[in-house]
Amino acid sequence: GFEVDVAADASTALQRVKEHAPEAILLDLMLPDLSGTEVARQLKSSTKTAQIPIIMLTARGDEVDRVVGFELGADDYIVKPFSVREVVLRVRAVLRRGAPEDPAQKQRDTLGPLKLDFEAHRCFVDGEEIELTALEFRLLATFLERAGRVQTREQLLRDVWEMAGDLQTRTVDTHVKRLREKLKGGRDLIETVRGLGYRMADPAGE
Repeated sequence: GFEVDVAADASTALQRVKEHAPEAILLDLMLPDLSGTEVARQLKSSTKTAQIPIIMLTARGDEVDRVVGFELGADDYIVKPFSVREVVLRVRAVLRRGAPEDPAQKQRDTLGPLKLDFEAHRCFVDGEEIELTALEFRLLATFLERAGRVQTREQLLRDVWEMAGDLQTRTVDTHVKRLREKLKGGRDLIETVRGLGYRMADPAGE
């Protein structure tokens, strides 16, 4: 049920993504000209392609490889061998994350100087648009939804990255640091709760 465009190498893939941005990218890490990790880095560093979800495909299933993938901004990670059914389910899950919310279950979208537009997948601080990757947007949306409540690193790994909560990684801290830097005037909304994790402050005390 998907329209699929196939590229046999990284350079062709990058060119096609520039010409026509897909809704999601399945990215093999073993490519003939560039590594898949370099392709992911280039896509996530460009404001035009940073929002596109990336699902990495690899034969390497070690924890460190998965962590590197998520550090680069991958939205999911599938280890070979895998079934076509698994890939289809993972693609659908990634596309659902970026789909507009049901109005009946609309998430909170403003807090202090921060405003999220869930349908357009856009973030604003004091009226200025801030470019976020798909994963950064999901992390910020999770904080916003749970404003005032402490979120442990384990909770965030499970709910945002869908990784095991007991995984030893600095992924959460790295992404929170990047998110704060991008939020500029809204950076203080994300508070560090020493020894526990992070909490989004609620200026209105709601």
